[in-house]
Amino acid sequence: MNIEETLTKRFLRYVAIPSQSDDSVKTIPTSEGQTTLARLLAEELKELCLTDISVDEHSVVYATLQGNAEAPVIGFLAHLDTVNVSLSPKISPQIIHYTGGDVVLNREKNIVIKLSEHPELEQFKDEDIIFTDGTSVLGADDKSAIANIMTMLEILHNDPTIRHGTLRIAFVPDEEIGLCGSKVMDLDKFKVDFAYTIDCSGLGQVVYETFNAGTVKIRIKGISAHPMSAKNELVNPMLVAHDLISMFDRGQTPEHTEGREGYWWFSQASADPLYCSLTMLIRDHDKKRYEWRKQFVKDAVDMLRKIHPRAEIDLDIQDVYENIANNVVREDRPVAMIYQALEELGIESVTYAMRGGTDGSQLSARGIVTPNYFSGAFNFHSYAEFLPISSFKNSLDVTLKLIELSVR
Repeated sequence: MNIEETLTKRFLRYVAIPSQSDDSVKTIPTSEGQTTLARLLAEELKELCLTDISVDEHSVVYATLQGNAEAPVIGFLAHLDTVNVSLSPKISPQIIHYTGGDVVLNREKNIVIKLSEHPELEQFKDEDIIFTDGTSVLGADDKSAIANIMTMLEILHNDPTIRHGTLRIAFVPDEEIGLCGSKVMDLDKFKVDFAYTIDCSGLGQVVYETFNAGTVKIRIKGISAHPMSAKNELVNPMLVAHDLISMFDRGQTPEHTEGREGYWWFSQASADPLYCSLTMLIRDHDKKRYEWRKQFVKDAVDMLRKIHPRAEIDLDIQDVYENIANNVVREDRPVAMIYQALEELGIESVTYAMRGGTDGSQLSARGIVTPNYFSGAFNFHSYAEFLPISSFKNSLDVTLKLIELSVR
């Protein structure tokens, strides 16, 4: 069995199924492609002789591999959806042997990844890398993880002498739009001692800290009037929104923050002469700062109502997910096992406070310690997303090593 070839074939098979999530849809899953992929995976799990295989009404896939050794019950989880960033839903991957310098993804459309903008390419010189054709994301977030888990199961299926405990598998929809799939998981079907997500992150990265995340919806109703008689009558909802946006520090936005710095981000807006709707995302690793940010929004809206007493302003703030570190510490066995696996494999560990969230954020809040480790890809949510086959294989090596460590 050529593992790199098997991983690559699986990955290319999965990315051929468009499965973007859609936050305008209120049912789970939000796209038919996720259901198509879920059913394909269920069939493949049957071929690998797993048990308790099911696909529920939300297209969450559950399966169990019975153990042949005494060990904790470990869960492995990945998400079915890819991000919707207004690029093509159709993914056209290509494997390029990278020899250095810039990478021409699409000569016809003059789409190039410049080494000066993506110096991370340099470490994979003289290696095979999976790229897009520049018109879409690659979908390594998170189909590389699905391929990782399925290849691990194939290896165990083909070699029954490998000792392992019972493993429970889950593939969930709509992670990209608020961890929706992990929120509706039936944990009676995912009874584990602890679990792992494999999501995002370059070679060697370990994640047990994510953002605390909230979404703010603000709806402003102004007063419309014809310009000939608008003086002292018209209330322009867009200008009311402008006054609100100006209350927030531009230095605390995604484009001006990094590391553990939190932010607020006015990410969507729509308006007409009578209404203006805004969506703002709140993010902070520190729980107290996160709560302060929510209060700042409430105070800003209260001030806006005083400035514009004739406007009607509605505010809704929803918590989306928690920081994994609210419920998990580095000394917890599942986290410590990742570092041990990396050390034994000779892979340098990089502890990464993720500026985002994983399904592990939700599962950890629901009582299942669920840290995350790297999938091996880079530049997620971008036309420049790429997956070096060597680090893809390294991610699978970590999966197998974790299983080995669990039975020692």
